[in-house]
Amino acid sequence: MEDQPADPGDLTSEPEQPEQPEAPKPVGKSRRAAKTQEAGQESAGLEETTEESSTAADEPAEGTVLVPHRPAGRRLMIAGIAAAVLFVAAAAFGGAMLQPYLADRAEVDTKLKVARTAADAITTLWTYTPENMEQLPDRAEKYLGGDFAHEYRKYIDAIVAPNKQAQVTNTTQVMGTAVESLTPNEATAIVYTNSVATSPVTKNIPSLRYLSYRLTLQRQKSDWKITRMSTVTSLDLTPQL
Repeated sequence: MEDQPADPGDLTSEPEQPEQPEAPKPVGKSRRAAKTQEAGQESAGLEETTEESSTAADEPAEGTVLVPHRPAGRRLMIAGIAAAVLFVAAAAFGGAMLQPYLADRAEVDTKLKVARTAADAITTLWTYTPENMEQLPDRAEKYLGGDFAHEYRKYIDAIVAPNKQAQVTNTTQVMGTAVESLTPNEATAIVYTNSVATSPVTKNIPSLRYLSYRLTLQRQKSDWKITRMSTVTSLDLTPQL
C-alpha cells in the first residue's frame, strides 16, 4: 500500500494565536486632573495665607490701646486764645518800649557827633605856628559854614603878619564839651579850653588863658558846620614877672 500524504488538517492542532498586547490606559487626563487639583489646593492655601496675613495686619499689636479721636475741648481752645493774646500783647509792649529807646540812642549818638565836631574845630582853629599859620583857614574850612567861614578867614589874614613877625606859637587844648541844645538841624555847644601862647618877644614865657566858647552848628547832610562862635569866658592866667 502506497503511503498516502498525511492531511495536514487531520494531524496538526490549531496554531496558537499570538497574545494581543494590552491596550495602554490613558493617563493624560488623570495626570492633568491631578495637577489641576494640586494647583487648586495651592491656590486655596495661598488665599488662606493671604487672608491670615490681612487679618493679622488689621488686628492691633498686643499691648496697643486705640483711643478714638476727640475734638479739642472748650478749655483748651480758651487757653490757646489766651496764649495768643498774651503773645500779641507782649510783642506790642516790647515794640512800645523799644521805640523810645531807639529814639534816645539816636539822640545820644547825634550829641556825641556834635560835641566831637565842636572840640576838633576849636583845636584846629586856635592851634598854629609861625610856619603854618597862613594855612589855618584852609585847615579849618571843613568845620565852618555860612558867613562864619568868611569871617574867620578875614580875621586870620589880619593877624598873620604880626604873629609871624613875633614868632607866636599857640596851642589850644579842649578840656570839655557840653551840648546845650539839639534840634534835627541845629545845635549849640559850649567848649572849654586851655590855651598856651609863646613868643621870643616875651622871652618864651607862656601866656596861659582859660577860654570857653559857645558854638552854633547847623546840619549839612551828614555833617555839622559851625556857623557862629562867641567867647563866653576869658581868664588870663599868665604869670606876672
